[in-house]
Amino acid sequence: MSLALEMFAVAPSGGNANLSEAQRHLLAGKARWIRAAWEEGLPTIPTILVTRAAWDALQSERRQSASRLRAHWVATLFRLVGRDSRPPPLVVRTASDRTVSGLASARAGLPAPATEAEAVDPARPLGRAIADAFKSYASGNADDIVLVQAVAQGEIIQFLSRDPQSGSIGPAPLPGGAVPLSPEAAELSEAIDRLAARHMSITVAAEKGGLTFIGARPWQATAAAELEAATDRVERGVWSEEQAVASIDPDRMVALLHPSLRPGHAQEPIAVGLGVSPGAASGYIVFTAEDAARYKARGRHCILVVNETGPADIDGMKAATGILTARGGMTSHAGVIARITGKPCVAGVRTLSVDPADQSCRIGDLVLHAGDRISIDGSDGSVYAGVLPLSRPKIGGALGELLGWSNASRRIEVRTNAETIEAATTALSFGAEGIGLARSEHMFFARERLAALRRLILSADEADRKAALHGLVDYQTADYAAIFKTMAGRPVCVRLFDPPLHEFLPRTDEDIEETARSLGLELRALRLRLERISEINPMLGHRGVRLAVTYPEILEMQVQSLLSGARAAMADGGEPVALEIMVPFVSTAHEVTWVRQRVMELVDAAALPRASRERFAFGTMIELPRAALRAADIARHVDFFSFGTNDLTQTTYGISRDDAPAFLAAYQRKGLYEIDPFVSLDQKGVGELIATAIERGRAANPALKIGICGEHAGDPASLEFFARLNVDYVSCSPYRVPVARLALAQAAGG
Repeated sequence: MSLALEMFAVAPSGGNANLSEAQRHLLAGKARWIRAAWEEGLPTIPTILVTRAAWDALQSERRQSASRLRAHWVATLFRLVGRDSRPPPLVVRTASDRTVSGLASARAGLPAPATEAEAVDPARPLGRAIADAFKSYASGNADDIVLVQAVAQGEIIQFLSRDPQSGSIGPAPLPGGAVPLSPEAAELSEAIDRLAARHMSITVAAEKGGLTFIGARPWQATAAAELEAATDRVERGVWSEEQAVASIDPDRMVALLHPSLRPGHAQEPIAVGLGVSPGAASGYIVFTAEDAARYKARGRHCILVVNETGPADIDGMKAATGILTARGGMTSHAGVIARITGKPCVAGVRTLSVDPADQSCRIGDLVLHAGDRISIDGSDGSVYAGVLPLSRPKIGGALGELLGWSNASRRIEVRTNAETIEAATTALSFGAEGIGLARSEHMFFARERLAALRRLILSADEADRKAALHGLVDYQTADYAAIFKTMAGRPVCVRLFDPPLHEFLPRTDEDIEETARSLGLELRALRLRLERISEINPMLGHRGVRLAVTYPEILEMQVQSLLSGARAAMADGGEPVALEIMVPFVSTAHEVTWVRQRVMELVDAAALPRASRERFAFGTMIELPRAALRAADIARHVDFFSFGTNDLTQTTYGISRDDAPAFLAAYQRKGLYEIDPFVSLDQKGVGELIATAIERGRAANPALKIGICGEHAGDPASLEFFARLNVDYVSCSPYRVPVARLALAQAAGG
């Protein structure tokens, strides 16, 4: 494009100003909205544009005493002159599509050039202001732009096109500001909202004759306001339902489902960890599950503060308003349970040390005691001393409406990870279409159940194990029956027992002594047993399918419980149960066939009703690289694959997800890792394994169903990748179900 065409009228004072596609491409930031307002026929302050390339060419020409481009520049400046033929005072502004620190502020009240030479002279006011504006751009791109406007007459007023809290159409005041009394302000708000399709701060000049549009820029609004605005634009006919679905950032939707810290507080955090479960909470510090339960019984909010959580803490985690841990990451015990229960959680706070015996903790140099109050933000990982005000989520029908529209384009089913009625009910309220991962061992986190599970794990021989299994069968039968009833015929995929044993065994002296008493064991005998079953690397040890192979009675107990639960749920005319049994942590097809044979013998003997038997499925989790590579061998013996992306990431990288926070941040700072692979899927490495497994698995078994049940199933970037692989369903924590529904709809629409 000729450099002469890179200086042109965006909104002339009179006459036409047709733009080529190349010129329209140069419009950025304020320039775009000024042009849109002018084309809409709104009273608009006269504005022209010049690019860096054109200005540099004007300066080169000036030094050579030439005038070809200068003549065009002067003619462009004359497009700012009004009907009175008097050159107005001028304003010079920068314009960018994004916020750039260091950009020059508007320079106003500049006299119009008296001569053509003065119009390009960098020593004169206009030329100096333009040169300074270009200098403030750090990019140095040839298509950086500067705007020159006529000075507006009248009072300069700013207001918002929509309310940034409620999303209602404006005019809405800026904080501490006011809005024009003129009815044109409402028209202008609607027009700019229609043109920009986002919350905007509008600047106008108010005179007796009305309002003149000067410019607009994007304004940050709450996630709730953006949601309400999107549905309102559909009702007004500005957007289609598809456009509304595409407009919402799925990550921001999480904020709609949880309390958040009220904006505007000026307090600095005393520590920052990992925000592993969204939402915010304030409350009294407690260090034990018992104290958390006592606070809850008194109707008082509390924050459970521990070095790390384990199964023995589950009652305290449920009772607490929020959770704070010194160790752990996104997929730590604390993070997983907090997301299931919808509690905010900050983990991996390296400056936190907890002394439960002294009922105190230290965060850096600050010592806090039980009963002191703190606030945590599980979205960004911040920890604050004292109580900060919270904003409670206020959602009308906009969320349901938007998610309903998303179903029109979404092709992938969204299930949930759930083991309790509470979690399943929450997920169903968010539109979950089934359970994609019910982790059997998570059903034993309550104290009395944990004792039964420990009795099983600590059994010395088969006879002891069978005796310990009796209590567990009753628990599981009732649990599964309740879940099947709640899900009302929707698929329920149950992962067979997969406890890394260390997570369920007592660790502290106090816990070991209590376990010995509850199990009727001598303390010395218990310690010896714990030593014998201790593993160096339990995450790669005696777990998953290996438990089923070494202790077949555990496999039999669990399948019998599942089938009994299914029969109980279907008694008295209940919906046919759609049970899917999934064997975890396999590496060979031989393991799968060994387990399948025993499971199918029990299923066949159970004589389930025909409708339920036809919906039964047997599958496996793919969470080891060898299983992914040998997917064809395994696929011939299963109905479905479900990728456990948490463990597949661990075993592919050779990184413990719980220990990763100690060094992953340094890796990311130094550019060695672009992302935390436990937060967003590593598409090049782990993703290639998944893609390979799907391709090989479907080639061997065209009817193979594919699911994703790791934490990545709630991450929008990962979901976009899974959508390209044409998976059948994803399964995420209950509060991530709306995120997955929206992200998958956007992936299908894009």
